[in-house]
Amino acid sequence: MASKKMEEALNKQLNAELYSAYLYFAMAAHFDNANLTGFAHWMKLQAKEESTHALKFYEYINEVGGKVVLDAIAKPPVDFGSPLQVFEEVLKHEKHVTALIYDLVKLARNESDYATENFLQWFVSEQVEEEAHATKIVEDLKMIADSKQALFMMDKHLGARQ
Repeated sequence: MASKKMEEALNKQLNAELYSAYLYFAMAAHFDNANLTGFAHWMKLQAKEESTHALKFYEYINEVGGKVVLDAIAKPPVDFGSPLQVFEEVLKHEKHVTALIYDLVKLARNESDYATENFLQWFVSEQVEEEAHATKIVEDLKMIADSKQALFMMDKHLGARQ
């Protein structure tokens, strides 16, 4: 059984994961509006992945006898700028989520909540992957600069994400 403090923190993270999904759906809409359907596809899959992360928190809270408390999801931005600006925001956001996960791990350790610490290790590993993917795309976008041909190729590449 998780402490009340841990339960509240896990619920807060559940909400943060739902916001991440919401943010990536907003970014997908931005790319769809710009006719960058491959970029939009990548963002839609990312949004679904974040929803899956939220569900993991939802299920874990229930498994440890806690109560899931859903909060309002903040409205994401509507305008994001260039693809590079969007992915720089993705990287910034993923670093923020990593910090939130690390704070949860610290709390679990401070409370000797070994079950929750173990549960969170999957997210620690996942965030390494999330940041690496975002970093790679940012670096690729910096490399292609203003090349419309390269942007077209990258759109096709991101559209192939499974």
